[in-house]
Amino acid sequence: MLEHLRKERGLNQEELAKAIRVSRQTISSIENGKYNPSLDLAFIISDFFEKPIEEIFIHERGKE
Repeated sequence: MLEHLRKERGLNQEELAKAIRVSRQTISSIENGKYNPSLDLAFIISDFFEKPIEEIFIHERGKE
């Protein structure tokens, strides 16, 4: 979902990373499912896209 929202805004990973003050690698890892953002970062991303956290991040119990 993050990748979809980012592309919908016409942003590349570097631009989004700069806007929310993280590394491009962090954005890439979140988009690839290799990294779960902290709650603080999830709220920052949620605020940036003006969407509820649960619309961007879906927690699947038991799935790793």
